[in-house]
Amino acid sequence: MVFNYLTGTQFKQRVEAILETYVEMNNDLDAERRSLEKSWAKREKQIERFVKNISGMCGDLQGIGANLPDIKLLEMQ
Repeated sequence: MVFNYLTGTQFKQRVEAILETYVEMNNDLDAERRSLEKSWAKREKQIERFVKNISGMCGDLQGIGANLPDIKLLEMQ
């Protein structure tokens, strides 16, 4: 009976269904990873622009004579 099951179409269909599910899950995971990486890259660029603009504003104020305290987080590391 086991041999007949393993060589029959029911077993083949079961294995194909398992493999199709695996492929679908893997494709979904890859798509989700790409989407998150795109979102992270966008957010990273926004943060870079934010820090650049804050640093520039502080530099502008110091350039026109403002005596600002040092801001450690804006200093080069």
